[in-house]
Amino acid sequence: MKVIVDNKIPYIKEAINRIADEVVFLPGADFTKEAVKDADALIVRTRTRCNRELLEGTQVKFIATATIGYDHIDTEYCREAGITWTNCPGCNAGSVEQYVRSVLGLLQRKKGLDLKNATIGIVGLGHVGSRVKRMAESLGMRVLLNDPPRADKGEQGFVNLETIARECDVITFHTPLNREVKYATYHLANEDFLFSLERTPYLINSSRGEVVDTASLLAALSAGKVKDAVIDTWEHEPNIRRGLGSVAFLATPHIAGYSADGKANATRMSLEALCQFFGVEAEFTILPPEGPSDYDPTRDSEWLKASPEKFEWFRGNYPLRREV
Repeated sequence: MKVIVDNKIPYIKEAINRIADEVVFLPGADFTKEAVKDADALIVRTRTRCNRELLEGTQVKFIATATIGYDHIDTEYCREAGITWTNCPGCNAGSVEQYVRSVLGLLQRKKGLDLKNATIGIVGLGHVGSRVKRMAESLGMRVLLNDPPRADKGEQGFVNLETIARECDVITFHTPLNREVKYATYHLANEDFLFSLERTPYLINSSRGEVVDTASLLAALSAGKVKDAVIDTWEHEPNIRRGLGSVAFLATPHIAGYSADGKANATRMSLEALCQFFGVEAEFTILPPEGPSDYDPTRDSEWLKASPEKFEWFRGNYPLRREV
């Protein structure tokens, strides 16, 4: 079995060399048709577009993305071509929770946000949103939840976006990127939504960049409809809109989920899925190294604001933190 692995996936080398007969490590941008044509499996991150252009005519049978999101995988083409793919739902939920908790602490200390008298709107109640909900409740915040797919299944406790816009002091997005009509999240925070905000909230996006319409957010910030923005995920990464970075309260290079714990979870889940698909029995343990767990995103924001052209370098060389 030949496996090609993104060389930025941590804690994987020893284990994958036990599992596969041949392993090639490549930067995500170097996954070309020529490079993958004789591979049986790929283990990737979001920077590798797994589509017809890459995969047609290759012998790839299995793709594991060591990420929660999978909008970089053309799932319809994979279905047509008989290629199995997996992602890692919930792998970095604790890390994003840590990020949002740190952001809320900074808003309290530096902006005077009274958390115990504030309402937070959580858009998307999956693995990450559920963790953020419990954390916000532990801080004494009033929590409003928006998740139309779950609400449409009859689950209780959800409100519509109009209620979020009307009642929230903080709005944080934790949805996948979906361009389908019924539950589309592409530009979910668009001009109509942003200019309907009534409490001049803080806006946090650590989901997918395209969930927020950048041009409309800049206009809403300028008009005073949004008090301040915390942006970790950006439209058109890594070529981000520098104007948004310069005016955001915090601007970080898509690292909210970059804890050592989250990365170890993703690596383990990817390898387990690989073994299950190919019927390989292998014993391995993926443990993150010790490191600091107290996190303040200010440094990460200062780095990106000073050198936005280094977005991809900051992300690829980020010093992973511990969650606990």
